[in-house]
Amino acid sequence: MMHSVENRFVAIIGGAMFVFVAPLLALFLTISSERVARERLQNVELLMEASGEALGKPIWDFDQQGIDRIARSLMNATDIRAVAIRDAGGNILAQLPRAGIGGTTASRSLKTAIAFESVEGVKEIGTLEVVVPTPGILSRFSKDEWTVLAILLFAVAIVFAAALVGNRFTVIRPLMRLTAAIEATRRLGSRHRVDWTSDDEMGTLAANFNEMQDRLEREESELKIAHHRATETYNLTPAMLFSLDAANRLSAVSDYWLLATGYAREEVIGRNFTDFIDPLWHEAYRHRAKTTAVDNDDISEVTLPFRKADGEFMTVLILESEMAHGGDLSLSVMTDVTALKQAESRNHAQAITDHLTGLLNRQGFESALDDAIRSADECGMQLACLFIDLDRFKWINDNFGHAAGDAVLRRTVELIRTTLGADDVMSRLGGDEFAILVAATDVAALAYEIAERICAALREPMAIGGNELSVSASVGVSVYPTHAASASDLLLKADMAMYARKRDGKNGLRVFDASMLDTARERHEIEQYIETGLREDWFEAWLQPIVGLGDGQIVGFEALMRLDHPEKGLMPPGKIIGIAEETGTIGRIGDRVLDKAIRHLAAISKLDGTQNTYLAVNFSPLQFELTLPHKLAALLLKHHISPQRIVIEITEAVLMLDNPEVHAVLKQLNEFGCRIALDDFGTGYSSLSYLNRFPVDIVKVDQSFTRSLSSGTADVRRKSRMLIKGIRTISHQMGCTVVAEGIETKEQWQLLRKLGVDNGQGYLFSRPMPIDGMLALLENESEAKAANPA
Repeated sequence: MMHSVENRFVAIIGGAMFVFVAPLLALFLTISSERVARERLQNVELLMEASGEALGKPIWDFDQQGIDRIARSLMNATDIRAVAIRDAGGNILAQLPRAGIGGTTASRSLKTAIAFESVEGVKEIGTLEVVVPTPGILSRFSKDEWTVLAILLFAVAIVFAAALVGNRFTVIRPLMRLTAAIEATRRLGSRHRVDWTSDDEMGTLAANFNEMQDRLEREESELKIAHHRATETYNLTPAMLFSLDAANRLSAVSDYWLLATGYAREEVIGRNFTDFIDPLWHEAYRHRAKTTAVDNDDISEVTLPFRKADGEFMTVLILESEMAHGGDLSLSVMTDVTALKQAESRNHAQAITDHLTGLLNRQGFESALDDAIRSADECGMQLACLFIDLDRFKWINDNFGHAAGDAVLRRTVELIRTTLGADDVMSRLGGDEFAILVAATDVAALAYEIAERICAALREPMAIGGNELSVSASVGVSVYPTHAASASDLLLKADMAMYARKRDGKNGLRVFDASMLDTARERHEIEQYIETGLREDWFEAWLQPIVGLGDGQIVGFEALMRLDHPEKGLMPPGKIIGIAEETGTIGRIGDRVLDKAIRHLAAISKLDGTQNTYLAVNFSPLQFELTLPHKLAALLLKHHISPQRIVIEITEAVLMLDNPEVHAVLKQLNEFGCRIALDDFGTGYSSLSYLNRFPVDIVKVDQSFTRSLSSGTADVRRKSRMLIKGIRTISHQMGCTVVAEGIETKEQWQLLRKLGVDNGQGYLFSRPMPIDGMLALLENESEAKAANPA
């Protein structure tokens, strides 16, 4: 049986014989035959030349017998077939064979001249013509040459046969065994080996093949073990694993997947995965986005509802990864996140909901505001934001406790809800701040109406814990898109309008207008001036003298805060103090002014007649911290000032806090030796009660009473005198010194002195001035006296 390799080998050998050996053999035969032909022709030519010389004399002598004899000798030559001898006239002298010497296609005619050397010289006396054959290539060889050619062909045949036999035993047989082993491996599945051993390349090939079979058998065994382990891992992993083919069909599912979904394996294998997904989510699944959550761009994730075998849906998170060597297969893990999604929903609801009132918190309201603006843009509607801040809520919290405050907030929400429509959105932004979102075509009028209803609903006292508590509301309104172009801007401008309402007296409504931006801009500038002033030391303590109304002597000085801007000059102190109290910088300002004021008192004390003067310092309610007495003591010790020369001026706002910490600080300051002055007396709700409840040493009559003494109305002048006289009487009986503020005319000075007021201050005596001016004033008045009123 011939095999393809052997056929190719025979073809190669035969082709080599045909391409190389056969042309060489043909060339050899051609060259050899040409050589033999030339040698024979040369022999005939030599014989004709010799015969031509021999015929000269017989022809000359007319010796016919000699001519015939030479002709016959020529015919006896091997390669001459016919001879013709002619004389000079062309007459035939001898001709063999006698039939003639006509040439054929297989013969050729040769002629030579016959000459004779006579007395007269060499003469041409005739011609000799012979006919010689024209043999073929093979006919030119002799027997010996044919023998040599046969031996050569036999040697070539032996080589060809040896090559075939050698190829059969050294190449074909091991290849046949190798092919048989491969075929057996392919058909039977087991690893067959080649039974061949030799020291040549075929032996090496067989040995390598057998080694490869052994290695493959080991790897196949290891692969089976690994596959078994992978299958066990796939099925035993407590996760819902599944694989999809290129057509999105399930090709494998883990046991846990079947357990969690309730399906049987034969029910799901081969089915499209989207069969188990709600149709509304098919598009989301097909367009699941890539994610780099695990630093791998080949992982996609999607969260969607999956239908279980019992028909119920569970929310699953699917992470899908394309298998690197799995062709078009993918491996996915499916996690039941139903509880997580529900928890997220609850957490989201809690994150955007105020736990006390159940309303949206700031985050939820801002989200609702964004959605409402988008909806308003689409529908051509207007939006109004109502910003509500409760008045006196902090006082309720501080005096009745946080539980009462919470009850007030809940009751407030109930009352406000009665004024709103079903589609209006309400939220608690924090503390006692609320926001309401209203949508309508003419939303400004509707918002104004709702705000009026809210203010009216909150006017009635609330019964909280057995107490009748009254709250009111300051409401700011802004409209989209009239006042703002974004959600944050709308809320901000409603907030600005609310603060404008509070500055105007609280308990009412204010709609945003452009002037509020100027106010906000001015406020922002003042905040920056405060910070820069603290950093660059722009704050100063100016002094205003306090004069004894009886003799005109300066008995003390009131320290007043001033911010001297290098470009804008003196800034209004009222605005600075109000903003500083709101921003929390009042404490730093107070510390700076207190330090400078005490330093100024120490400088003044070096002048004659001023050693007993005192320094009155105003304190904000926010400055009453437990560290205040220690700070003051350190400053007094540093500048060698007696505590009795320091007067702490407080307002009713400080006392209204009714804060135990404030009480403790005032008590410490009083025990330390400082005196307490009640400023703006008579303008509050219960000023008289404070004289009894707190260690007050000085009562300062508010400047409004002083101005009323010069009123053009007699009744007002009379009542003002009675009030001032009453304050003086009560204060003196309580052991307090009385100081009148705002004295600007000599008439006021004289009336106050007649009414028994002890001391006074005002522009009549001196405006507030920096320390350099005050020192100059005191040096000019050696006895520290103001102008005589008489």
